[in-house]
Amino acid sequence: TTMEDYVDNPHTLKTVEIKGELSVHATETAYDFHGNVADKKKTGRWKASPFIIWGERLFPTSKLNEVAERLAYYAIAVNMFSYVVLEMHESITHAATFVTDWIGAAFVLTLFGAFVADAYWGRFKTILSFSCIYLVGMAMLLINASVSSLRPPKCTVVCQPVPNSQPKCNAICEPASDSQLGFLYIALYIIALGTGGIKPCVSSFGADQFDETDEKERKGKYSFFNWFFFGINTGALLGITVLVYIQDNYGWVWGFGIPTAAMFVSVIVFVCGAPFYRFKYPTGSPFTRFAQVLVASCRKWRTKVDDNRNLYEMEGSSSAIKGFQKLAHTQQYSVDIHHCPLYLLRTARYILRSPGQNIKKRPVLQFDIPPASLPLFTTLNAILLVPFYDILVVPMLRKFTGIDCGISSLQRIGIGLFVSIFAMISAAVIENKRLEKAEDFGALDMPRATLPMSVFWLVPQYFLMGTAEIFTYVGQMEFFYDEATDGTRSLSSALFLSEIGIGSWLSSMIVKVIESSTGGREKGWLRNNLNRSRLDLFFWVLAGINLVNFFIFLAVAKFYRYTKISPTAGTVEEEDATVLR
Repeated sequence: TTMEDYVDNPHTLKTVEIKGELSVHATETAYDFHGNVADKKKTGRWKASPFIIWGERLFPTSKLNEVAERLAYYAIAVNMFSYVVLEMHESITHAATFVTDWIGAAFVLTLFGAFVADAYWGRFKTILSFSCIYLVGMAMLLINASVSSLRPPKCTVVCQPVPNSQPKCNAICEPASDSQLGFLYIALYIIALGTGGIKPCVSSFGADQFDETDEKERKGKYSFFNWFFFGINTGALLGITVLVYIQDNYGWVWGFGIPTAAMFVSVIVFVCGAPFYRFKYPTGSPFTRFAQVLVASCRKWRTKVDDNRNLYEMEGSSSAIKGFQKLAHTQQYSVDIHHCPLYLLRTARYILRSPGQNIKKRPVLQFDIPPASLPLFTTLNAILLVPFYDILVVPMLRKFTGIDCGISSLQRIGIGLFVSIFAMISAAVIENKRLEKAEDFGALDMPRATLPMSVFWLVPQYFLMGTAEIFTYVGQMEFFYDEATDGTRSLSSALFLSEIGIGSWLSSMIVKVIESSTGGREKGWLRNNLNRSRLDLFFWVLAGINLVNFFIFLAVAKFYRYTKISPTAGTVEEEDATVLR
């Protein structure tokens, strides 16, 4: 059986001929590196793990490409604010806006990368191509840190003598020129473009290695999603600890050079595993198929149908029209339309999350731990809980629910949204405690004063936020992969990733509204002096909005209908589903 025969009739028997022998070990929805129908014995599953996964046994599903990409991303993201302020001499406001816009662009560009993968290149080629683009951006960033002419000169300190007192010293810093800033911006947005191509494809490509028609492999797919999140946090952990330490103590050249080298090695390893992967053909532009459905629907809006045999859909059957004469894209369009309400709700959550995360870093500048490493508690939580959840909790839940992944994807998302409410409550309570300490020690007008308060007071809120992410992020990966058709899975994954970018862009709106409505920077909740601010009230507002968002999610999820896609017949069936089912 050749791939041409398979493409002409994709609904062939599961038993296919490979190299002259009949084999039941072939998945009929994928092909191998040579273009033949993929043999289960030789491709996919954990067989590909030494090449696309960081250690077949030590880290069972931490994709090396994703770990390296997250390592590089967090090495940049957590300290880029400091780099722009200290090295490029930009204002704090401009630096914060720049970093927020860059993060937003990186995640929104996932829509572009997903479109390219689904329509033209396929996931493997897209990951490889955009990884190379990512490397170019990293190399430019390394050059920016290495070549002094690409940065403004160092600040000079001018001191004036003061009678009977210490000299008064001021730092004079020349701002970066337009060309210097332009080079840095180009480097970072090339990295953002690379991120946009890698992120939506790498999880879907990993899940493609498991045959959904095989019960054992299907369970492995859900385990993959858990360990994939583990891999993300492994890269993040290295980025916010080791690389932050290197950047702070050995300079930016080492801090940017190490993740660049790691990304280069990951690309080589990823390519070496090509003979062991399962590939799927791109199916053409999903937007073209969506447009065809809309045009056909509009043209036949007033068509009178007298006989059920003329209906496209009828109760109890996906279609009364047999064969390939029907418009096969309608169900794909329907599947993606179903995602929209949940997508909008999850976008709202990231809008709420971003300002909370950004502001929480500011009051703790007086602690000894580097502020850029505070997300350490969130990543450690994920690294510890994911193995426990996947190895112990999921098998136990599977016995009671009969669901391969333990609980449904909507249930996981709902649990995560619920836990995030308590993360904001914890932040509010701890911030109130910090303000009490500042008042007790007379430090209300000394925002830089060191308070006798351990950084471990922040552990509960970061632990809760990490727990919420384990459920929501992995639940979304499962939901958007399972509910999409083969031809739209990268695009579907990009939908939930773009939430982060859109939320990052829009998060400043909440800060500005609360700032202006409570009295501005001089008298409001969000003052320049954090010890005179009321961040505790700000967090209570976020907790309240998260609570409202959670109940809206319950209402939407209750009426959502799971879409069950048959991989052998290409049909789509709907099942009732609620977040509590």
